[in-house]
Amino acid sequence: MKSIDVKGTARTATGKKASREIRKSGAVPCNLYGEAKGENGLPKALSFSATQEELRKLVYSPDIYSVNLNIDGKECKAVMKELQFHPVTDKLLHVDFYEITENKPIVMEVPIKLNGLAEGVRAGGKLAASVRKLKVRAPYTAIPERLDIDVTNLGLGKTIKVAELSFEGLELVTSPSVVVCQVKMTRSAMSAASKETTEE
Repeated sequence: MKSIDVKGTARTATGKKASREIRKSGAVPCNLYGEAKGENGLPKALSFSATQEELRKLVYSPDIYSVNLNIDGKECKAVMKELQFHPVTDKLLHVDFYEITENKPIVMEVPIKLNGLAEGVRAGGKLAASVRKLKVRAPYTAIPERLDIDVTNLGLGKTIKVAELSFEGLELVTSPSVVVCQVKMTRSAMSAASKETTEE
């Protein structure tokens, strides 16, 4: 997994008013969650802010990253867990991070990549991915940048489900019944199949 550096500034004022002021200044309110728990037993957040520029490459990218967070000189490793965008303008409003260690498993969504020329495509079908990412659980050091899936033997009208996949060192969290990709019938493929049936 790639890594990226993000600098932040700790904030003491929280709440909607404080968040609005942060956004007006061109920054984004953020929270970092880790092992610390509050009095209610829920994860305790460290509140900070980061500029739009600092977050741009991390947020607007198809890649996944581990984040080297530097908050007022205090450093830790984290992953981005949740984003909030404005429903109308799509402007980034808030980012949640989760602190990570080398040994503790985390759950992340990893992009998939379909490799090979499927049998069904050679027969005139069209390969279509039903999902772009799969959730996996593993220490962050074992999580790859992408999940490579071989579709060479995928026939016309056939699918690959999560239950059929396995990756060394990773536990798949996405439901086993989810369809990852399929070769769809096209008009030309249906015409060819119909012609073969007629000739037979």
